[in-house]
Amino acid sequence: MGRRIARLFRVEPGSPVHPVAGVLNYLLVCIAVLAGVWASLAAVGVQLDFSFIGQFRVRIIDGFLLTVQISALSLVASLALGAIVAWAQGCRVLVVRYAADLYVKIIRGTPLLVQIYLFFYIIGTAWGIENRMVAGVAILSVFEGAYIAEIIRGSLLSIDAMQLEAARAVGFTRAQTLRYVVVPQLVARTLPALTGQFASVIKDSSLLSVIAVIELTQTMREISATNFNMFGCYFLLGGLYLVLTLPLTFVSRYFEKRTGYAH
Repeated sequence: MGRRIARLFRVEPGSPVHPVAGVLNYLLVCIAVLAGVWASLAAVGVQLDFSFIGQFRVRIIDGFLLTVQISALSLVASLALGAIVAWAQGCRVLVVRYAADLYVKIIRGTPLLVQIYLFFYIIGTAWGIENRMVAGVAILSVFEGAYIAEIIRGSLLSIDAMQLEAARAVGFTRAQTLRYVVVPQLVARTLPALTGQFASVIKDSSLLSVIAVIELTQTMREISATNFNMFGCYFLLGGLYLVLTLPLTFVSRYFEKRTGYAH
């Protein structure tokens, strides 16, 4: 009996976790976290009040949907940009290669908040980009595109050169090599990372509130300024972001197992 109970809480390295043990231990961790949060709130005398949800439900739903829309558009645009930049980083024309390299270094080396201010108030103003949502999608796409470019480039470099030589040896054309050798492996290597990057796009979209894009974060800021219920609003905000990002975490793990990416 004691050994059976011990198996619910211990596992040997490399051994699979029994589903019952996994659910039980995860539940215990969640309870411990919630207890810690509750104790912290009680210690500072904060009582959470979510009664405002009914009053502002339309605005909350609109902000939630706009966050999803901005994130989806940004992901599509950043995927296209990242693929182009990844190709440019291996281009034979040095000017193109160095331009792509400089882009990645600048974007990855500076905070997104700085980029938002510079793009919207300087570049956007200079080129007449007044639509805040268009500007927000463009900023997120440029920012995430640099990271996606590195994901794609790293995946391309991980493909064994012997496979490309073998494809040429059996008479594959360049298009056939790309279709039957490169693309299947590239998809298997990039899907888990790209799924995780989409979660980053969703979280990074919250910074667009600084230029008054009325997405989820800006909506909650306005509501909290109205009802002075900052903690209730921001706890709800965190929960809504988890609703969007947690499923992506499970999707990413599914792709890792499905494609054998982790091995």
